[in-house]
Amino acid sequence: MATAGASQPFPATPPALAPEREAEWPPRTVRALANGLRVVLVESHTIPKITLDLFFRSGNAAAAHIGPGLAEMAAAVVRTGTSQRTSRQIEEDLRRMGAELSTNAGADSSSIAVAGLAEFAPGLLELIADLARNASFPAAEFERERRQRLEEVKIERTTPGFLAGERLRKTLFGAHPYAVVAPTEAQVQSYTREKLVEYYRLHYIPAGALLIAVGDFVAAEMLEAIEKTFGAWQAPKPPEPEWAVPPVARGRRVELVHLPETVQTQVLVGNLAITRQHPDWLRLSLANSIFGGAFNSRLVVNIREQKGYTYSPRSAVHPLRQRGWFSVSAAVRNDVVAATLAEIFYELDRIRALPVGEEELSDARNYLSGVFSLGLATQDGLAGQLSTVYLNELPEDYLETYRERIRALTADDVLAAARKYFDSANARIVVVGDRAQVEEQAGLFGEVAVYDREGKEL
Repeated sequence: MATAGASQPFPATPPALAPEREAEWPPRTVRALANGLRVVLVESHTIPKITLDLFFRSGNAAAAHIGPGLAEMAAAVVRTGTSQRTSRQIEEDLRRMGAELSTNAGADSSSIAVAGLAEFAPGLLELIADLARNASFPAAEFERERRQRLEEVKIERTTPGFLAGERLRKTLFGAHPYAVVAPTEAQVQSYTREKLVEYYRLHYIPAGALLIAVGDFVAAEMLEAIEKTFGAWQAPKPPEPEWAVPPVARGRRVELVHLPETVQTQVLVGNLAITRQHPDWLRLSLANSIFGGAFNSRLVVNIREQKGYTYSPRSAVHPLRQRGWFSVSAAVRNDVVAATLAEIFYELDRIRALPVGEEELSDARNYLSGVFSLGLATQDGLAGQLSTVYLNELPEDYLETYRERIRALTADDVLAAARKYFDSANARIVVVGDRAQVEEQAGLFGEVAVYDREGKEL
């Protein structure tokens, strides 16, 4: 018999996972106002808080003809004042309501979000509506943001990960606005307050906008308050832009961004893929998790644990509204660039050639299901999941059936997705590092085009 306080041996095998708990979905109310604003309400009475997210279906891609990254700058300045509130008054209102405000813009959408005490819900709604309709873009705040963006652009031009992502997007998307990741210094210098106002007036409109509310409220009362606050808002809808079709890849292509005297090289491999609306989306998500999207994935085991080339290799699928892409990334020592690329393509070809085993498949399904469940644990997380559904116009039961559909995927599903969307033969390869150290290695995988960090071909 073991004595008290003596250490106990670990079991030979870890205990089995407990059965996954079923998710309890709170009531959801979906309505559309006469002006085109769509409203999604979810009651959550666990804490006396409320989360409000207002999304507009326009982002940096829609602003590309006015200025790259202009939507992002507009989102940063939109919170700094309205015709009724100064920046200081906005901050005072937030403190009074125990609230936090954030504004953001990506490729396809812009957003205004606020979270605070539920008792101040009418005031929080009024604040969001004021910012959405009456932002004043104070000249001093615009200039401060422009100076800050200039500094950020300078830093980005020295960051291998940014330069690799920018070059990959350009080679994948060509003349499509998704090719533009960030502005140049000259473009930021050319921005004016009037350009931000122009974008704001065109795209911060109720038609097609989405308001998500999650929190401690009664849905019928919240809907009445939203109608009162937003119902009279009217604005014309801008014409739909005609965007170029991305180029079709034929064979592998290598692009090297010369960053002198770097001791590490950023490697990025990618190809065009699909959006969340595609029927293959969950199959591709599972295949990506097995290949390189999880910490126990094949890519990590190979080039991190077995080879020691890098600490954090990963793969990802990036779904935008019109297009998507797949990428594999790793930051490695200069002397193992070719070896890293060889292992990346080995793993890509392996998952395209052979079915995955049942244990590996089960682990990946459990991982995706678990990550999904964690995303529903908070008001912010639930609001984020709902925004994914409604911004991408997914089925109403997408969240409720997600785990069941993930659990139903098979090895054949993974194999089919890998063969279809891990385009090893036509991949775009980007290498960011010292040309003298890595060009010869990169050339083993195709003819190399070389660029400077401003994007100019050398």
